[in-house]
Amino acid sequence: MYRITVFLGPSLDRKVAERILSATYLPPAKRGDLLAAAGEGSTIICLIDGVFHQESAVAHREILSALKSRVRVIGASSMGALRAAEMDTLGMEGVGEIYRMYKSGELISDDEVALVFDPVSGCALSEPLINIRFILKKAEGAGVISAGDHAALLNTARSLFYPSRTSGDRISSGKFRT
Repeated sequence: MYRITVFLGPSLDRKVAERILSATYLPPAKRGDLLAAAGEGSTIICLIDGVFHQESAVAHREILSALKSRVRVIGASSMGALRAAEMDTLGMEGVGEIYRMYKSGELISDDEVALVFDPVSGCALSEPLINIRFILKKAEGAGVISAGDHAALLNTARSLFYPSRTSGDRISSGKFRT
């Protein structure tokens, strides 16, 4: 019997996730959370979202420790995709487009998936650069913006520190995650 633990935050609404997969859902992971989940009997750990900046991020060593104890560790979407691209040669599994983009080298910066979120509600308070990339690509494909506009807007977004990638001054407090 599998015991699945998913670390999830702003990447997907928890109620939607619960309809997709029966699992134990926990907030974005911080250092030590994967080891705790493995120690509590999880046989599969899905790392989607994780914190960093104000708290220590999930460490590579704890992923390795979970893998060595025969826990299947899967990463996607945000910090999970980033860590999976870094550790798939050591046994972590990556899934999804963002994982593929990190693995191929198309994405290299942690701040592609970084955002600020409300620690109580889990709601995003800023926009990750990867979302801006996808929105601009879609807008260009639909003829809403030109290739030049796409490049200029992406460069502007890149130049902003990730908590500043907002549609306004909505950030008063929050934890940081990738």
